[in-house]
Amino acid sequence: MHTIIKFLYKNLLRPILFKFDPESIHRLFVEVGSVLGSFNITRKFTRRFFYYGDSMLEQKILGIEFKNPIGLGGGYDKNGETSSIMPDVGFGFMEIGSITNNPSKGNARPRIWRLPQSKALVVHYGLMNDGVKKIRTRIENKKFRIPLLINIAKTNDKTLTGDKGINDYVECFEQIKDLGDIIVINISCPNVSHETAHMDAKTLDKLLTKIDKEKAEKPILLKIASDLTPHDIDEMLAVTNKHKISGFIVANLAKSWERIPVIKDEIKPEMKGGISGKPAENLSNILIQEIYKKTRGKYIIIGSGGVFTAEDAYLKIKLGANLIEVITGMIYEGPQMVGDINRGIKKLLKRDGLKNIKQAVGTGVK
Repeated sequence: MHTIIKFLYKNLLRPILFKFDPESIHRLFVEVGSVLGSFNITRKFTRRFFYYGDSMLEQKILGIEFKNPIGLGGGYDKNGETSSIMPDVGFGFMEIGSITNNPSKGNARPRIWRLPQSKALVVHYGLMNDGVKKIRTRIENKKFRIPLLINIAKTNDKTLTGDKGINDYVECFEQIKDLGDIIVINISCPNVSHETAHMDAKTLDKLLTKIDKEKAEKPILLKIASDLTPHDIDEMLAVTNKHKISGFIVANLAKSWERIPVIKDEIKPEMKGGISGKPAENLSNILIQEIYKKTRGKYIIIGSGGVFTAEDAYLKIKLGANLIEVITGMIYEGPQMVGDINRGIKKLLKRDGLKNIKQAVGTGVK
């Protein structure tokens, strides 16, 4: 059945969808997902067509049970609207956000573009979201069937610099710290005017010092930039070693266009922002491997960037990722991709003589 769904999506539905504005289609899918998740019958119907599970894919990480390693990455569901349907699509976890202390309309449209030949998206949303108070009201009484990661960022306001910016992060954290299973602090966003590619070590230390004082009971991860140098990584790890950080999401949208294999003919003058999808894959993989080499399992790593197949996901796992996030791959391949990847990972584990996905983590790093 999943083969038929894949064929129909790639040969019938996707060509139609790709004729329309990407943001409008994205919004449509979020709304459809919200409706499908509202009824037991539609959840069961969705699960029948998409879900795949196996004990070889199950892990306990940070005291949290993950049924499979494939999660929906932050940026797809900015406002926590689709959490009821994503378990039935087949995801093992999901990340919502980025959520900011104050609501943001984001950057002016158009702010997302497809690069079909490159299998990529150019994203310039600018942290569009409803703000932490409204989103908290939406999710605080919900019961989630898969682990929920809540991603917070600094409000898109160029006046929030220095201590004002740090305080904005902390105020958002205070309002969300008791919800979900894991809190993600986004310290890199290529789509807002007042941020650099990544937060410098001094600012990060000041931020995490204040976050420590909140005494949050949830694990905390950092979402980091894709273009960090080995020196940047060393500085970051020197800071995180002093604070209550459990791991990293590696990595955010690729900002350094010259370092990634984008088909130049697809780039238009009006396009700006970060790039997701296949062109970001190698930067992500290099960074995953570098962090794993330096830490050897001390930190949890969630790999993100360019995952379209089981082989893509398995490579990240072998380079040191414990879990994987996808968005762009699903847009190009269809929602059945989640189950296909999980099936494929099971086959790859069997091929390598492994009984559980945990045994594969870091096996490709010498």
